[in-house]
Amino acid sequence: MRAAGPRPPSRESHRLAGLMALALAGPAAAQAAQPPVGDSPLVVTATRTATPIDRVGSSISLITAADIAAHQWRTLPDALADASGLNIVQTGGPGGYASVFIRGANANHTKVLIDGIEANDPSQNGAFDFGQALTAGIASVEVLRGPQSSLYGSDAIGGVINILTASGDGPAKFDGSLEGGAFDTFNQTARVNGSVKGFHYAITLGHLSAGATPMTPLDLLPPGRVRIDDAYENATVSLKLGADLAANASLGLTARYVDYALRFTGDDFSVYPSVPAAAQTDQDGRQVFIRGEGRLSLLDGAFSNVVGIGYSRFRTRLQSPDVPFEPQAPTFDRGDRLKFDWQGTVALARSESLVLGAEEATDRLIQSPVSAAISDGAVFAELQSAIGGDFNIATSARLDDNDRFGTAATWRLAPVWRIAATGTVVRATYGTGFKAPTLSQLFVSFPAFGFFSNPNLRPERSRGYDIGFEQPLAGGHLVFGATWFNNAITDLIDTNAAGDSLANIGRATTYGLESFLKVTPIRRLTLRADYTYTVAKDDATGLELLRRPRNKASLAAAWQAGDRLSISGTLIYVGSWVDGNRSFSIPRLDAPAYAVANIAAAYDLTPSIQLFGRIDNLLGRRYEDPVGFQRPGFGALGGVRLKLGG
Repeated sequence: MRAAGPRPPSRESHRLAGLMALALAGPAAAQAAQPPVGDSPLVVTATRTATPIDRVGSSISLITAADIAAHQWRTLPDALADASGLNIVQTGGPGGYASVFIRGANANHTKVLIDGIEANDPSQNGAFDFGQALTAGIASVEVLRGPQSSLYGSDAIGGVINILTASGDGPAKFDGSLEGGAFDTFNQTARVNGSVKGFHYAITLGHLSAGATPMTPLDLLPPGRVRIDDAYENATVSLKLGADLAANASLGLTARYVDYALRFTGDDFSVYPSVPAAAQTDQDGRQVFIRGEGRLSLLDGAFSNVVGIGYSRFRTRLQSPDVPFEPQAPTFDRGDRLKFDWQGTVALARSESLVLGAEEATDRLIQSPVSAAISDGAVFAELQSAIGGDFNIATSARLDDNDRFGTAATWRLAPVWRIAATGTVVRATYGTGFKAPTLSQLFVSFPAFGFFSNPNLRPERSRGYDIGFEQPLAGGHLVFGATWFNNAITDLIDTNAAGDSLANIGRATTYGLESFLKVTPIRRLTLRADYTYTVAKDDATGLELLRRPRNKASLAAAWQAGDRLSISGTLIYVGSWVDGNRSFSIPRLDAPAYAVANIAAAYDLTPSIQLFGRIDNLLGRRYEDPVGFQRPGFGALGGVRLKLGG
């Protein structure tokens, strides 16, 4: 096999210049569109511009820093656990590999962004390991559901998860915390942020340590073998800097560094079926995300531009325990991505704007075990229109040009109708998506096992729609809504009939209902219930896809019990699903449903000092998700938070 290397720089530069020229050929205009904001929060992921959420046609959820603080979520899987339309699967406790399935699509069908940096790992089959993401310093998380390739290209068949970190503003402020408790947990955070004469800064340090998490179910251990608890440590540093050069120009720099180490129990394959190993596996990794950008607004704000360059780097080392007479060499996964992008927003009229963009990205696999690269250039356009003040529609189209499989065209319509007389919001979307074959699928073979890559794979494709509504009653004290969705995925990459390679032979359909009810019975108490029904089937066999439960429900409560005391809680129910055992020697089995409850409280001892505590898995339920990996049991934790300045 001949591994593909990167294309000559001259060719990349010429193609990027052509794409930029094409995108810049949009019309000029004289006035910026300024839609009224009102009380509706702004989101950016659905349209790539800041838009009130009630003027967005897409199905989107917003998790704020206040939500994260109230529930004391320390990792991203915790923060996403009760989000509508998502299923979170994590192999064990903190640090275990965590996947997100949106609306029944595959785990690598979710595009993940961190401050505009594409975070999907080229060395991990194009997926993102949510288990290594701490919440320290996160300002918000936007979860955009449905095919989104017309704005975000490959990977966005199921949706997009956009992680936005906090920026600095105003006088200097310090925020720090210490936390300890169950499972030998000891966590710390520290953040400094502010601004001085147009220079904005925010620096966040997060450290999470869990030294004794029982992950391996006891009934899987052979007689006489003792369970060894998992241990995990994660240190994350985030940096966000900005400089206002003039009223219409600024520069920005965002960086994030993650260093983690995990000890977990793998499988002993010397026996069949395999059993949990007697010695643990060591895994450690480092992730780097960095982006620099410049912003320039022209024509009195009618033409705004953002030019950026982003880089992400992933390094993972896995050391399995030695077996008798055969020392095990470590395995390495190494990948990176370099991306250039431009986005311009043109105000065509007071109620209409045009978003234009061009991108050029190269993904690389580095000695894992081969070296290979793939490049993609793209142009896209989105027209945002407001008709009569109450009807908005976003229409987008994109063309990707990939150096392996050629072009991929995608499009999307997203109308939303706000009925002023009743407060009703009706939303709908219809669009297409694609997922490019990963570098591993194209170039990584396993000849010792008789399995070979396929450099001729085509992209996976999807076509999906959703339609839903939201209805407020009683002056907004009661809000309910529901969304029906359907997504047809074709050309799925799967093992071929001979079992020795991969081919575009799969087809799947996912459909279901997302619904919610939000009640504010008194001013300081908010209750929210969500229910998601998902059917995800293999169209060729008629079988349900693995790890997609049909039923998921959650109840969340937030109560400001007094001026100083706040209490929050969640109850999450996940219905039964189809899974395999740890080694998939049993490829299909029924996994039982489970429910887990969490509660958290915080008390402001002074304006600067806060005491907090929480109980995870309040009822002490023992459950596995996925099968063979026990989730943590009852755990009580507490700590103190210090806030200075501001």
